[in-house]
Amino acid sequence: RFAMTKRYPIGIVGLIPSWNFPMGLAGWRVFPALFCGNAVIMKSEENTPESAHCITEILDEAGLPKGVLNLIHGLGSEAGDALVNHPGVSMISFTGSSKIGSLVGVNCLKKLAKTSLELGGKNAVIVMDDADINLAVNGVVAGAFSLSGQRCTATSRLILQDGIYDFFMERLLNATGKLKIGPGSDDASDVTPLISKVQCERILNWIERAREDGAKVIRGGERLEGGVYDKGYYINPTIIIDALPDSSIAREEIFGPVLVVFRVQSFDEAVKIANNARYGLSASLFTKDLNRAFTFFDDIQTGVCYINAPTYGGEPHMPFGGVKDSGLGYREVGWAGVEAYSEVKTIYVDYSAKIQTIQEKK
Repeated sequence: RFAMTKRYPIGIVGLIPSWNFPMGLAGWRVFPALFCGNAVIMKSEENTPESAHCITEILDEAGLPKGVLNLIHGLGSEAGDALVNHPGVSMISFTGSSKIGSLVGVNCLKKLAKTSLELGGKNAVIVMDDADINLAVNGVVAGAFSLSGQRCTATSRLILQDGIYDFFMERLLNATGKLKIGPGSDDASDVTPLISKVQCERILNWIERAREDGAKVIRGGERLEGGVYDKGYYINPTIIIDALPDSSIAREEIFGPVLVVFRVQSFDEAVKIANNARYGLSASLFTKDLNRAFTFFDDIQTGVCYINAPTYGGEPHMPFGGVKDSGLGYREVGWAGVEAYSEVKTIYVDYSAKIQTIQEKK
């Protein structure tokens, strides 16, 4: 008996990417879906429709047959809902909030469609007392405040060992104060505007709620106004201390330039706080202890983890995705994309000239 597996296209795949990396997130999904032989219907994100249009134009000019990649525009509650619920769509790949992702998952389950959900994160960086402090400070600042924290892998929590807390915080505040805040069109800008007024108001509400819950805002916390700041929605990079580990600001995704800092005595306590969130996308540990690093790999509840690096930096040849409320555990990047966008068929060829099954006794 000869046995093998072969992969086949799923059929029609619906893609709903997010606005924060409109070209990258769409490309990570469009290309493996097409590579596996599927037809694709992509709904552009309403805040960044032109980026999705550029991808379809590029592939059209490259000679992709008409009808293989299709683009629709509209609100998620209208165009997105129609795409998710259409009986002819065999798979949905969604990138966005856990709240909307759960609704997408429920609707796909009703028609037994394959679903891949890349959702939110509440990513933590742990810095131990043996870490390279300069490296860790640079990693935290980049992870928390680049793109104004508008990425699912942004550093939202910082967990510092007690022995380095005061020294690290001094360096962190100094480095954050040197960041250049300005438009994305300026290559010198370190912190750029938020996507919309709604997002800006949402983040300011989270900061105010943190104050009401007893946390202290030791830096930032306000919208910037005047000059270039009146042409966009800018929030001053914000650092919060004294938040309770179970408070909303410590557990919920903010998706903005807000960093919550905790002080701990031990590595075990740090990991416990890092895992104390319903999300499990990315985490980072700064240490020189190799044994501690490998323990971190096993104990941290995330789909991606880093040693001595920021919480972001996914690469197209490596699987990317989260656990818990950060997704279903599917991966769409690298070889995992082939597994996500195809169905596997198990094939047997019996050349014994007799009926035999694996259940038969020898």
